Amino acid sequence: MRISAIPILVAVFLWPTAVFGQSPELMDAYDKSWGFYGERRYQEAIPFAREALRLSEYELGADDLSTAGLVSWIGLLYQANGDYGEAEIYFNRDLAILESELGSKHIDVARSLGNLAVLYRNQGRYADAEPLYLRALAIREMVHEPEHPDVASSLTNLANLYLAQGRYAEAEPLYKRALAIREKALGPEHPNVATSLNNLAVLYRAQGRNDLALKHIRRASAIHRGRAVLTGAGRGAGGLGLCKACHSAYW
Repeated sequence: MRISAIPILVAVFLWPTAVFGQSPELMDAYDKSWGFYGERRYQEAIPFAREALRLSEYELGADDLSTAGLVSWIGLLYQANGDYGEAEIYFNRDLAILESELGSKHIDVARSLGNLAVLYRNQGRYADAEPLYLRALAIREMVHEPEHPDVASSLTNLANLYLAQGRYAEAEPLYKRALAIREKALGPEHPNVATSLNNLAVLYRAQGRNDLALKHIRRASAIHRGRAVLTGAGRGAGGLGLCKACHSAYW
């Protein structure tokens, strides 16, 4: 098994780093796919990504971890292009490679599970997404300490899924635990703490608990103002109009 530097891409896109051992042709195709992605020209990016994958399979092997990274990247491109069926095929292949090469409880498997869960969530396939989020959470809790920020991310992913289904009683303790982890691990003024506060505000507003929603969104907005990172859309969010920068479905 060879581990090289093409990143195993996840739901939050990672910019490529220097890669050693791959041919110039492979890297040229890879770079071109990134260039088209950056311009949101997903349909044009896909052929170059697939050419990079073909070369990686030839040069490194179908089950190499760099190959898995390209498989995942193609899945993300198909998803961005709205071709969910193709995306699912590539995400499942990526997951199978990682489980085979790294074992079913490796942290990179959790990221791959997250990609597939996001795909299902975006299609409204909540019943398919839930066990993947639960499994990713279990892996992160096992690999990391219980108060690691990555655990907070998995808790939030699962809570967001429950929120989308109106399962508010199940979402609330997950959001609260994620907030507590982030406050302890990152500090009370960190932007990710603001994200957790805003997530709770969204939940409380959906329940009609407007006083609690207002309390949380004001604190979230104060954090962002203090760090001078509020966008124009979020500036002045003192009421129940929530800052878009604060709430993310993938935190």
